[in-house]
Amino acid sequence: MGNKIEQFEDFKLNRQLFNAVDDLGYSKPTAIQRQAIPAILAGHDTIGIAQTGTGKTAAYLLPLLYKIKYAQGEFPRALILAPSKELTIQIFENLEQLSTYCGTRNICLYGGIGPKTQIEQLERGCDIVVSTPGRFLELYRKGSLVVKKLNLFVLDEADKMMDMGFAPQIRDILEKIPRKRQNLLFSATFPEKVQAIADEFLEFPHKIEVTPQSTKAETIEHYFYKTPNLKTKINLLSYLLEDPGFSKVMIFTRTKENANNIFKFLNRKLPDEVRVIHANKSQNSRINAFNDFRAGEVRILVSTDVSARGLDIYQVSHVINFDIPRVYEEYVHRIGRTGRAEQRGMAISFANEAEEIHIEEIEKVISEKISERILPAEVEPASTDKEEAKQIALEIDRIKRIKYPEYKGAFHEKKKKPKVRISPGKKKKKSGR
Repeated sequence: MGNKIEQFEDFKLNRQLFNAVDDLGYSKPTAIQRQAIPAILAGHDTIGIAQTGTGKTAAYLLPLLYKIKYAQGEFPRALILAPSKELTIQIFENLEQLSTYCGTRNICLYGGIGPKTQIEQLERGCDIVVSTPGRFLELYRKGSLVVKKLNLFVLDEADKMMDMGFAPQIRDILEKIPRKRQNLLFSATFPEKVQAIADEFLEFPHKIEVTPQSTKAETIEHYFYKTPNLKTKINLLSYLLEDPGFSKVMIFTRTKENANNIFKFLNRKLPDEVRVIHANKSQNSRINAFNDFRAGEVRILVSTDVSARGLDIYQVSHVINFDIPRVYEEYVHRIGRTGRAEQRGMAISFANEAEEIHIEEIEKVISEKISERILPAEVEPASTDKEEAKQIALEIDRIKRIKYPEYKGAFHEKKKKPKVRISPGKKKKKSGR
């Protein structure tokens, strides 16, 4: 059925939704949309597995809005759970755009701010709730969120939910919402932890997997540079950003400290062109930085993996992995910020000697070679100071210990028994026996 669908008008949706799709400039359905929308419209519990940037959100929002249709009653009829505040806000924004002509009352619930305004919105009546698990449970326990009318439940970014330890909260929520409902689960990957939670609440699900797990989009070109140390990485980053073709750039780091340091460095060179996002930033600061970048008001966004998943930013020209991720599946999510909606994208990674080993492991996960490029002649490799050289050596040692259980480590030395030295004028006393 899905294979015969070539344009959105081929779906059994209403004119209100087609008008919203036209307003957004969607040209044709993606693979996940072609297969998931008919299954959801038919009432099936559905599992949708597709890599980031393939249109998963619209794949469930369009049929959900078709079923909800318009504002009705006092209590919500659909619940969408997402793992982070940023993703919750983004889903809500997509929902608002697609429901422009439907008139549904949509509410976005997340922590980090007082619940008073959100409670007031709920009291005025709503149809669709988009929420993080924690805020949902908080408002439910206060008696502010009534779930007796819920008949549609969506679990988005399920793999990230499991990675972040939300399984207990999800099980708690599943106990509280009505048993008679349609369930939808969407995820970029489908590891055992996601399979386990899916088995608990999905009934005879229609499973859709449009691309192999942990593969990058074909629209993305990716390669890496060997960068022996932090200073060389900084020099290379500075050189690359001189190119005006790097028009909208996301830079990923492994730690909050690196994110802050890169932001400070770039902000001195390129004032008003860069923002930074990480977990220690306030909610408002993160939202404002994200919105400024998405709107094109700033050219560069520096971030930890808090922005690696789900967040949809149009026409990101380049993703730069300043640090290689230690969780290899995150590589696909990071580079998936570019090359979205069939646009071409570029992903560039910087790797020191230890990170080259991580590159090799990522290649195994994605079943694809990441090509190496030679450092530009304008970027001269800097010397590595002793402390950084030691940290790189320790990281190599740590990786080898994990990969090879029999490996004792470069820093391992067998303890030798100390030799007993006897002075020339002294002799060992003979036993009296």
